[in-house]
Amino acid sequence: MAAYMLFIREDPIHDPAAIEEYNRRSPNTVEGHAMKPLAYGGSVETVEGEAPEAVVLVEFPTMEEARNWYFSPAYQAAREYRLKGAGYRVMFLEGFQG
Repeated sequence: MAAYMLFIREDPIHDPAAIEEYNRRSPNTVEGHAMKPLAYGGSVETVEGEAPEAVVLVEFPTMEEARNWYFSPAYQAAREYRLKGAGYRVMFLEGFQG
């Protein structure tokens, strides 16, 4: 069953250099992982609740694959720069079970 990761940047970027480094490192973390970006960098229209600064949605074939990528040493090393650069909420979502 498909799984998704949702990245929500809640605040403006406070360390642009750290985000630039994250953006440089993060593409190198995908090799060997089955993942598909679904939404990245587009406009966000908030109809309820507080508006985020940015949202990224990524699809994986399984929850296990999503966790394998997120907790991989390569992504965890890149993640440090994302955390230095801005405040995020990140979550795993299981696909529809019907």
